[in-house]
Amino acid sequence: MLNHTFVILAYGESPYLEMCVCSLMRQTLGGSHLLISTSTDNAHIRDIAYRYGIPVFVHDGHGLGDDWTYGLSCAETDFVTLAHQDDVYMKYYLDAVMTAFLNHPQGIIAFTDYAEIRDGRFVNPGVHLKIKETMLKAVDVAPYSKPLRRRMLSFGNPICCPSVTYNREMTGDIHFDDVWKTNIDWAMWERFSKLDGAFLHIPEKLVGHRIHQDSTTTAVIEGGSRGREDAAMLSRFWPKPAADLIHRFYTLGEKAN
Repeated sequence: MLNHTFVILAYGESPYLEMCVCSLMRQTLGGSHLLISTSTDNAHIRDIAYRYGIPVFVHDGHGLGDDWTYGLSCAETDFVTLAHQDDVYMKYYLDAVMTAFLNHPQGIIAFTDYAEIRDGRFVNPGVHLKIKETMLKAVDVAPYSKPLRRRMLSFGNPICCPSVTYNREMTGDIHFDDVWKTNIDWAMWERFSKLDGAFLHIPEKLVGHRIHQDSTTTAVIEGGSRGREDAAMLSRFWPKPAADLIHRFYTLGEKAN
């Protein structure tokens, strides 16, 4: 088997879960392990897992950070992708990220660009996605540069968390902080940005990230948590006056969701 695991983070009774499973099972690079991690065990998840022969790991979750941490802990491989149940993965996704790690054994994370799925259709990239792709040119130029990756992250989070594969030999133990509702990933990239090693960006849209009314991202934006958390993250990189100014521009991107 491949030294890689897809951990599907499943919640509730998502109508998109089976599509996610099928996209992972159609990867051109075979041999990956596949499991489901959930804190909301139910018949819907169990039925899909049974039909596709996927083991289910259940825990008593206390938030997204706890769910992601537990999901990672279920995998026994060095390389792990936390697959989100609503998203789909292009068939070359795994081949691309594992090739990136093969070429750069000191890679901390490997990640791809993504397309948005709205109302069941892939949509043309908006301005916010184009800005993110421009920001990622920093790691394209110098993937091992700590200052460049920190400068990139100081203006926002251009890395799509479902597209990320972790190299646990480089990251060490990963514990996602439950203090965050939406910026769990950005906070982790900030931590990883201080490590020796590389951020490996693959400039291909190999993940379809679904945006819909019931998504966690939509919920936290409507609840007002997103703005507060963005301001808190920006303050990790900038003095308060500069962080406040950048935040005014950064919040405009929320309207795209």
